[in-house]
Amino acid sequence: QVQLVESGGGLVQAGGSLRLSCAASGRTISGYAMAWFRQAPGKEREFVAAISLSGGSTLNADSVKGRFTISRDNAKNTVYLQMNSLKPEGTAVYYCAARVKRIATMVATYDYWGQGTQVTVSS
Repeated sequence: QVQLVESGGGLVQAGGSLRLSCAASGRTISGYAMAWFRQAPGKEREFVAAISLSGGSTLNADSVKGRFTISRDNAKNTVYLQMNSLKPEGTAVYYCAARVKRIATMVATYDYWGQGTQVTVSS
């Protein structure tokens, strides 16, 4: 079992930045692909970014390319999401997720989830 706890959310103005963290416990994340998803009110949960086991490969949703960066520190058992140039449509609960081995973008393929952290972007 892997337990995931997100932090770093908050209220930010459009154009601002936030850095989300996802701290894992229970097992080392070195055996898991990690990802960030988000869910806005009334909408389905959507893929944001994912990173491979070693951190050598990343994948971003088109909507965040060039603005968001996912990274990981396996020694600290932590994954990060640096979010720059935030837009009001980025307002959502952001979730960290883990799955064995490969990167994936589908919600249903992830085995472990955190409780989420709220990000609110004001215009």
